[in-house]
Amino acid sequence: MSLGADPESIQPPSLDLGLDDAQAAIASALGEFCRDRLDAGAAAIGGDGFPDALWRELAALGALGVATPEGDGGAREVVAAMETLGREGFPGPLAATFLATQLVSPSERVALASGDLRAAVGRGPLFADARGADILLEIDGECVHRRRSTSEDRAVPVMGGVRWRHVEGERVETWADPARGLALIRIALAAQLFGLAEGLVAAAAEHANVRRQFGQSIGDFQAVAHPLADVHVHLEAARLLARSAADRFDRDPSTASSEASAAHASARRSAVEAVHVCHQVFGAVGITIEGPAWSTSSRIMALAACPPTSESTNALLYGSIARSPAERRSE
Repeated sequence: MSLGADPESIQPPSLDLGLDDAQAAIASALGEFCRDRLDAGAAAIGGDGFPDALWRELAALGALGVATPEGDGGAREVVAAMETLGREGFPGPLAATFLATQLVSPSERVALASGDLRAAVGRGPLFADARGADILLEIDGECVHRRRSTSEDRAVPVMGGVRWRHVEGERVETWADPARGLALIRIALAAQLFGLAEGLVAAAAEHANVRRQFGQSIGDFQAVAHPLADVHVHLEAARLLARSAADRFDRDPSTASSEASAAHASARRSAVEAVHVCHQVFGAVGITIEGPAWSTSSRIMALAACPPTSESTNALLYGSIARSPAERRSE
């Protein structure tokens, strides 16, 4: 190589993490669908039932099967979908469906993508969004087992949009190599958590602009503006990590596990931090069930507790919460 070679000619190619035209179209179509149809299923979502009709409409758009051979998409399309569905607060076992489509038989995969079957994930005996689920996937570390219920399951009372159920059962199948599915569910959850938290931060920023104290909007005070800015930066980092992990997955799924785990950990930490900061911004109105933050923040906390998780990611998440914003900014 000549000493006079142009430095730009020897630089590695840059990675474009923006949405391409097809991915942007997915995000736009799902956003419009949620704005048009989500309120129609609000009653079913808020009760103990499941919004079957709404779920099947989402499936008809191809969103649930986007990462299958029949869907002709990949992890980057999953991220485009989940960022939007998270931002709009769409309910149901979205990430669990993406995991299941990577593991089950082709016939079950097609049925999951069409909405005819539903999957749920958990760490036995607790499973999220498990009422009426046809496929129960128990995640134990880096292993995935299929469970069969042996008794009547029962609801576990929790706050938030994720419905947990206690399911007694036995393991009937264990997948030899679930790494691809675990990487995809981590990427999907990271994107969903980012979308939820992004919407919450936007609502908090709007509230800070219109809420006035001492003759000016509270958003003018550094004690309000700086924590929101910190959260925004952390969420942007989580978004980029999720998209980078998705790009790695699409190029070579066998090498995506570490990036997917990092993206999931970052999104969990950033989203839960967003809950704490935004509730401080909203004040008392933030803890009312009818308020602008409760449904979103409680869903973030529920999804942050959903597997797959590990001791290292739990330490990263809850260790961050235990430190003050000033301590985190000094790191």
